[in-house]
Amino acid sequence: MTDDTYTIRSGSLAASIKAQGAEMCSLRHEDGIEFVWQAEPAWPRHAPLLFPIVGRLANDELRHRGKTYRMTQHGFARDSRFAWGAREESRCTLVLEDSETTRERYPFAFRLTAAYALDDAGLDLTLTVVNTGNETLPVSVGGHPAFNWPLQPGVPKESYALTFEKEEPSPICRVEGGLLLTATDPSPVRDRVLPLSEALFTSDAVILNPVNSTAVRYAAGQGAGPWLKMLWRGFRELGIWSKPSGAPFVCIEPWRGYASPVGFDGEFTDKPGLMHIAPGAEEQASFRIEVGTS
Repeated sequence: MTDDTYTIRSGSLAASIKAQGAEMCSLRHEDGIEFVWQAEPAWPRHAPLLFPIVGRLANDELRHRGKTYRMTQHGFARDSRFAWGAREESRCTLVLEDSETTRERYPFAFRLTAAYALDDAGLDLTLTVVNTGNETLPVSVGGHPAFNWPLQPGVPKESYALTFEKEEPSPICRVEGGLLLTATDPSPVRDRVLPLSEALFTSDAVILNPVNSTAVRYAAGQGAGPWLKMLWRGFRELGIWSKPSGAPFVCIEPWRGYASPVGFDGEFTDKPGLMHIAPGAEEQASFRIEVGTS
């Protein structure tokens, strides 16, 4: 155990979590299969946490009560060092609280807790946002886990698909310059299945806003081989993203919030998609990653 990274274990699974960003950097089966993208140069992250925004604000500026604060894409949690809470054999907790540094970018009091728990079938992450201040807390939170694509070397990327729990007929949203476009595209999901291809991401992320399902399975075809299933609670949107240039990862991202719509340049508290947490109250969202090797 180091202060930088901690590994939790249960049965045949092990997961490693970094204090930097409270970021999961490995989810590995004892037979050698690594499910999480290993932050190679094509995209140097694993599974960042998105807080206190999801996506971008216009000009990377947060406006509140006559002042302007610089807030870059997806917020600052992913680049902040969390404090360790509990560290046990199969679970760990990390905490980020407001400070002078955060208030230079985000003028609100908060406590964000990331609680990881591993069992023999998968990993749970519970995100809890507490308003520790005296005014309403406008905030978004999300996950951005990247998984190897393909999960097994030698398997064509185009053989993989996402199979949703429910039908997803609603038009999808896209972003341009990080901002949410008002125009939508027809859903590429047919009979609950979204075939994965590099061309799918030519126009950046696929955004289901809202998403009907609370679970999706990621696998190659119907045959044997590694697979994973993501389940979520408390999230309302889902982003799916990879780089169209051929990077071997795909992100499955449960969100509570989304980028500023093109043309929105108002007060942050008026931004669409935010949670508004009363003083002393909290909001919680969680997702679970179940995995298998055959």
